[in-house]
Parts: sequence; structure tokens; C-alpha cells
Amino acid sequence: MPQERLPVRKIKEVLRLHALGLSQRQIALSCSVGQATVSEYLKAVETAGLKWSDVANWDDDCLWQAITPPRKTSAPQQHPAEPDYAALRHELQTNKYVTLQLLWEEYRNQHPEGYRYSRFCDLYRGWLRRQEMVLRQEHRAGERLFVDYAGATVPVHNPESGQVWEAAIFVAVLGASNYTYSEASLTQG
Repeated sequence: MPQERLPVRKIKEVLRLHALGLSQRQIALSCSVGQATVSEYLKAVETAGLKWSDVANWDDDCLWQAITPPRKTSAPQQHPAEPDYAALRHELQTNKYVTLQLLWEEYRNQHPEGYRYSRFCDLYRGWLRRQEMVLRQEHRAGERLFVDYAGATVPVHNPESGQVWEAAIFVAVLGASNYTYSEASLTQG
């Protein structure tokens, strides 16, 4: 029986007509409900072990309590431990080799029932958006070019001599289109 409150007077009328010997089709037409509803009412009353003679004088609340099973209360849902977002941000900003993946693995070692990686990232990025103010800048095409050397140097190997050089990565980005150019160079000069 569904847990929403059914019109108990209709249930009583269905039981009364059923006790008089009417078919489910006749009861459905008389009560302006579907045959499936009549069948559902009769099954609920039969499951409760009741007859029309038992419930004829009952008030609506007594009948309702008799034909509906008690509601199961679910245990309060426990959420996984929240990561320390400020500490995560600090780690990401102070160590260029730390990644969100690495921080999540540390989090999961401390909290085995914690968030999965995708949820962890969503929560962190949501927290980060609430922390930072954004200043959007509009750039006309070809007006601005942003240049810098990015990250750590990378080793370049000469396959013939076996010599290794440390190369800096030069990056240039056009402001309007975000078109990016990068090149490894031996010096930043």
C-alpha cells in the first residue's frame, strides 16, 4: 500500500460494496476509481486480515493505521569526512610537483570511506570558486600577447652524443583567442 494518505472513505466504500458481492469492475464504476485501485484496496485490507464487518464502525485513522505498514525510518545518512580545502590549496600553491590526484590519494589513505576522486575534485573546485574573485578581461584580436617561461626545465637528450641539456619552455598566448605557442629553448635569454 503506498504511504501517501488515501481517501479512507473510498476504501470503506470499496469494502462495503465488496461485502455486498459486487464485482471489482462494478465497485470501480460506483466509486469512480480504477479497477487496479479497487484491487489494491482489497489486497491491503486482506493483508491486514480485515473484513467489512470489522471496520464498519472504525474511524478513518484506525483504518488507515491498520492497513498501512509502519514506516521504516532510515538511519541518517553519514557524509564522508570533508577535506581541508585551505590546506589542499596551500599544498598546490607551494609545491609545483603536488597534484590534486596526489592530495586525493593522501586523503583516501586517511579516510578510506571518503569521497571518490571525481567528487573530491568537484568539491575542491567549488570551494575554490567561492574563495576567489574573478576579473574578466576582454582583449581585441591581436591586441595582446602574453609570454613567459613555464614550469620546471625539461631534459633534452642528444641521441648521437648522449649529452643532456636542460631546456626552458617558452610559452606565448594570444589574449583574445587563447591560441598558444610553446617552444623549448636552451636559455631564457
